[in-house]
Amino acid sequence: MPSPSRLTIPTRAGDPGEIDYSSAATDDFDTLSRDLIPVRSLHEDDLAALVAIDSKATRRNRSAYYARKLDEVMQESGVRVSLVAERDGRPVGFIMARVDFGEFGCAEPEAVIDTIGVDPDYRRHHVGSALMSQLMANLRTLQVDRVRTEVNWNDLSLLAYLDRAGFAPAQRIVLHRRVKPR
Repeated sequence: MPSPSRLTIPTRAGDPGEIDYSSAATDDFDTLSRDLIPVRSLHEDDLAALVAIDSKATRRNRSAYYARKLDEVMQESGVRVSLVAERDGRPVGFIMARVDFGEFGCAEPEAVIDTIGVDPDYRRHHVGSALMSQLMANLRTLQVDRVRTEVNWNDLSLLAYLDRAGFAPAQRIVLHRRVKPR
């Protein structure tokens, strides 16, 4: 149910009694971005586009990584939630995610964002906002309450993007160690 600040209840004849969804205060991380940027489900034939976007951004060829990730989200995931954003009929961004139905002692479903990428030529064109907005809308429909991801500590631009998207540090600590000490 909408909060009272978002809902105007008519008190006399002629007063509007509707929610104003056009108000910027009610937007969920640029909700309307997904209206400006077409977003669709990820397909198996998107591999070349994902690799091209990533290569353009990182100047590295990580085609084996993306082939493995694409296979994981298309074949091993029970619920497909990965998305692609398009401009002029071609992919310009993507978000690869999955829904886990219990992990590390948690019984409720949780979404995990593995990878997000936006063609450098389309950054600051709301592509990332459209992807995140559509992902969150899809996850709400699936009744997933929480989304998590990991980011390198020094990737300041990605940290800033995730902060704007409403992410905050979690109560969990990720631990790791080398299998073979140096």
